[in-house]
Amino acid sequence: MKRILQYPYRRFKVLRSRPLFFLERMMSRRNALLLVRLFSLFAFVLALYSTTFHYMMLHEGKSFHWFVGVYWTLATMTTVGYGDIVFSTVPGYVFSVFVIVSGIFFLLVIIPFTLIQLFQSTARVPREVPLGMRGHIILTHYGPVTSVLIEKLAYYSYPYFLITSNLQEASELRDHGVRAILGDLDDAETYEQLSVEHAALIASTHDDVTNTTIIHAVRQKSESIHILATATEQESYNILLAAGANEVLTLDETMGQSLARRTIAGDAIAHPLGQFDGLFIVEAAACATPLVNKKLKDTNLRKITGVTVIGILDGPHFHLPTPDTVISKQSILVIAGNQSSIARYNELFCIYNSSDDPILIVGAGNVGRWVARSFDEHGLDYKVLEINPQKALNVANVIVCDAAQTDVLEKSGFNKAPAIIIATHNDDRNIYLATLYRSLRKDIQIISRATSERSVSLLHRAGCDIVLSYASFGSNFIINHLKHGTYLMLSEGVDVFKVKTPSSFIGKTIDDIQLRETIGCHVVGISTEGKAEQITSGETRFLPNSEIILIADNTGEAKFLKLYGREI
Repeated sequence: MKRILQYPYRRFKVLRSRPLFFLERMMSRRNALLLVRLFSLFAFVLALYSTTFHYMMLHEGKSFHWFVGVYWTLATMTTVGYGDIVFSTVPGYVFSVFVIVSGIFFLLVIIPFTLIQLFQSTARVPREVPLGMRGHIILTHYGPVTSVLIEKLAYYSYPYFLITSNLQEASELRDHGVRAILGDLDDAETYEQLSVEHAALIASTHDDVTNTTIIHAVRQKSESIHILATATEQESYNILLAAGANEVLTLDETMGQSLARRTIAGDAIAHPLGQFDGLFIVEAAACATPLVNKKLKDTNLRKITGVTVIGILDGPHFHLPTPDTVISKQSILVIAGNQSSIARYNELFCIYNSSDDPILIVGAGNVGRWVARSFDEHGLDYKVLEINPQKALNVANVIVCDAAQTDVLEKSGFNKAPAIIIATHNDDRNIYLATLYRSLRKDIQIISRATSERSVSLLHRAGCDIVLSYASFGSNFIINHLKHGTYLMLSEGVDVFKVKTPSSFIGKTIDDIQLRETIGCHVVGISTEGKAEQITSGETRFLPNSEIILIADNTGEAKFLKLYGREI
């Protein structure tokens, strides 16, 4: 689904004229489009009838000004019928009857129903789900996470409903294609009207305090519904569980650990991302290892360790590797293998460490602190740059300073640092800082977090090598739960996912299907009876009652689901 409504929903800030403001209040964008279509249809019919009028009158030996055709058509369609201009032949009579009937249809059917929808549809915000609804997802807040989640739910045809207590917000959301339901978040009756007993999941992504209230309200109506909540503060984790949440996602912790893992300045050990039926997906930095500047086929990784490189991240770019792909200093390898092969890889590369100079962390908020904790666990040296003295309290290796001042950067070791991680919560500032750092050094690795998904491309353009967004992390976690562990985000816009083998694949080989060549999906493994087989040859055949594990970017994933979604 193409993103129509971006988060946050921005209202116009310019001063508008009163008539324009009134029209905007009276009708939504969707209804305005409907009105434009109605006028366009009427204009087309008017032009067609007027042109036909002139040709038929010429056939009868009569000639009129072009506007007379418009005049006659309007008079006839509205059944006014002045009688000053008439046909004198049977074809003319037939045409006149046709114009009269179509005019009545316009006046009594199309225009009334259009006007009803035009002025009343935004007020018809439902307060309950359709009767008999089952297996739906209930969302409690429209924000960065849910804006991306709604797109992914559409990919996999999951029904969802989003609760809001504000009528105007609900109308605006529905006008932009979001299935909003009007209701109070703290009212247990709201969740009964949403058929909570038959829902598949409630994803509560509000602030920690509101999430706690929502959970208690839901539990008044259902003890069985699975509730997944997000938490900003670590202290809220146990509180939300105590309130009744089944799972709590601490986004700051997950984000911090992921940002730390992506730096090329650490060790070369493979860090786990997830697994599919015994097939492990891990990532490892190539920097400072013998792999750098070698073609993939010359590394002999599969022969030596048994692992398969299924993807390579080079700065902001992800690509599916070929035997001739050259591994660079910036490369982060995405690797698939079983537990023993991953262990052999780590035994071989655990001795390598790319740098002894401190890594810089900008921002001592929740995310920055989790990055620092992760570096502490791996024995990496770092410095934290924080402008707010209050946030700097109880943070190790912190320098209270403005990270945008070049003299401060020089004193903190910026010129020698192998990487800098921008962890502030302000996307605009992150873009500014990334632009500054890239202008000062071309060789430093810049990693940044983003709150809004739309900031990701801006941060990449500003010079970031890797950008991870809250929106994608949260939405992918929820999708992975819905798909029972069959969905894994590798990087922004790159996923590994498991689907049922399409019926048209059965009996064919991987080379026969050519998913990689046609739509950009690479087959990582084939799972049969709960055990995944790592793919090492294009001659591997797809088996009945099996599942395939694929890696692709968003475009490739969307193409696969569009082509084969009905078969899985």
